[in-house]
Amino acid sequence: MVTAWQIPHDPTKDPALTDPKLGDQIRWGYRIFVDTPHEAPRLTGGGVACANCHLNAGQRERSLALVGVAGMFPEYNNRAARLISLPDRVVDCFMRSENATGRGTEDLPSTGSKEVLAVTAYLTWLSRGYAVGANPAWRNKNAIAADKQIAVAKLDAAAGETLYGERCTSCHGLDGQGVQIGDKKAGPLWGPGSWNDGAGAARVYTLAGIIRYTMPYLNPGSLTDDEAQHIAAFINSKPRPPYPFKSRDYVGSKVPPDAVYYR
Repeated sequence: MVTAWQIPHDPTKDPALTDPKLGDQIRWGYRIFVDTPHEAPRLTGGGVACANCHLNAGQRERSLALVGVAGMFPEYNNRAARLISLPDRVVDCFMRSENATGRGTEDLPSTGSKEVLAVTAYLTWLSRGYAVGANPAWRNKNAIAADKQIAVAKLDAAAGETLYGERCTSCHGLDGQGVQIGDKKAGPLWGPGSWNDGAGAARVYTLAGIIRYTMPYLNPGSLTDDEAQHIAAFINSKPRPPYPFKSRDYVGSKVPPDAVYYR
């Protein structure tokens, strides 16, 4: 697990951040990223941190790395059916993956929220030196190829449960709530503390792609495409918090077949 503690670019140790206001915002954005429930409790409805999915503070290749991505925004988002900015994307993550809506719908994150601006500052700092509009080579690699996708109706959640018990419980536990390892703990995979049912990881193929190339932590890539999909089907057969605005998603297009919580 030694690599879990490796942060190649740590703004809390960067002597070049001499502007106190900007430096403080970038450093807070980093702290939010790695410890979201404690650093941004107002916008976090569960126990998931950004770094639970974007490993090593968003800097581990094939683990949803975010280095260099700031220059790709604005970009079109199919779920929103519009062009979105980087702060829009951060808001979406708070709303869905962090389940901000679990705290109610009165004080939701916006692009002007101080926490959103801080995370945006950190992600922009991670993109220093990368060309605007140049898609980083590691982006969009956590995906199951279309010709390898098993029809959702044919996915076997029971087989996924068996595989989960064999390959995932040392970090995630039988109850899916995470095992404490030093100061690190895997985020909850289901239940009230997990991402809500409107999050990207609530889609079976999306979650399968993450599992396929990121997990198991000490042997990533050792699961097959089929195994990853069955495990994802098992995890996304479990209850999780409802996202109250699902009716606003995929306007003008079909709901993807793996968006199982939209049925």
